[in-house]
Amino acid sequence: MPNVTATTGFILTGFSDIQELQTLCGVLFLVMYMAVVISNLIIITLTTIDLQLQTPMYFFLKNVSLLDVFFVSVPIPNFFVNSLTHNNTISTLGCVFQVFLMTSFAAGEVFVLTAMSYDRYVAICNPLHYQSIMSSGICMLMVGVSWAIGVIIGVLYTAGTFSLPFCGSKVIVQIFCDIPSLLRISCSKTLVVIYSCLGIGVCVAMSCFICVVISYFYIFSTVLKIPTTKGQSKAFSTCIPHLTVFTVFIATACFVYLKPPSDVPSIPDRLFSVLYTVLPPALNPLIYSLRNSDVKCALRRLQQNICPRDKLLISII
Repeated sequence: MPNVTATTGFILTGFSDIQELQTLCGVLFLVMYMAVVISNLIIITLTTIDLQLQTPMYFFLKNVSLLDVFFVSVPIPNFFVNSLTHNNTISTLGCVFQVFLMTSFAAGEVFVLTAMSYDRYVAICNPLHYQSIMSSGICMLMVGVSWAIGVIIGVLYTAGTFSLPFCGSKVIVQIFCDIPSLLRISCSKTLVVIYSCLGIGVCVAMSCFICVVISYFYIFSTVLKIPTTKGQSKAFSTCIPHLTVFTVFIATACFVYLKPPSDVPSIPDRLFSVLYTVLPPALNPLIYSLRNSDVKCALRRLQQNICPRDKLLISII
């Protein structure tokens, strides 16, 4: 019978026991965090105030950026504070909230990205009925359901993880609380609950993946029938950014969580786990700003409104 004790908190190991290196890592990830937040806030601002971006596609994009900001804001600021104070402890309640929020935001983003693929399918394959099918009410319903399902999955995973007993070591070999790290220090021999939650999550994720694949199968079939190269290029330009964002999000998640488990993750393993929380939110605004002419034009209009040329010339003179 294992000696099960009431867990009052955990210890996050970070990347190094050397305080100077730990501080350097904290500052580095803070810079990355600020870049992610600022770039996504720019997307949110553009899609909110620019009248030409008041379409369903950019409504979904705004929600993706919101989820990215919330998702990356859960682990990185806490890691930065811990790296400066050299206090790597986290309360059980804090750990619960980290697991719940990160799982909820990640699951919500998968569903919003799936909704975006349906939006692109309707826009290209059924353009005459696009306005009636993708009405504002339907878009808000799809986003609301995506956020709600994300919260439900977060509750299931969090409840399943923390229903397990923790005994012995309270050291989490990571800079934040994640489910694989918590399972490593659980003394439970039967993981029926968490595997049941995992099965539900895999089924839901595969359903979303299949929906995206089917949507793009019909999209590509329709686009290839367009007689002009210019028409094909215009249609592809509205789909490629979304497909790229979805691929990056799924690929990084699979790379981190589907690799063979290890009892003691190496520093590169921990680094890749953190990059999973930072890389997709950092790339999403970059992909849309570089590949999307509407976003680039909206950014120019915002810059002109903030700093008109006439005022700039007066200030120079």
